[in-house]
Amino acid sequence: MTEQPPVLVDVTRYEVSVLPHDDINRSCFTINVESRGEGRWAICRYRQCLDVDGNWDWEPSPSNRDDDWLATHRHDLDTALDLAREAALYIVVNGHTALDAYRRTHSPA
Repeated sequence: MTEQPPVLVDVTRYEVSVLPHDDINRSCFTINVESRGEGRWAICRYRQCLDVDGNWDWEPSPSNRDDDWLATHRHDLDTALDLAREAALYIVVNGHTALDAYRRTHSPA
């Protein structure tokens, strides 16, 4: 009998949002924390990445990411999740923050 290799399961992305999964607006107000290998994580929204100062920058192609850019836009997992949680409330779509969207649809009447 041939030995079977172990099946590997890896977490490569976390979704961070103030809106619940069943909210129709969740996809617009979600930040992804994505693995970039070697224990480094990127905080992404569309083609932008969050830096350590809370600024969103367009993510350059891999060949155009210098060491300085990577140092400010790649994080350990705990830092990336903390930064994403902080930013999640203040994503703006059509002039409304995620917090506005939450209050509009999930606050008690």
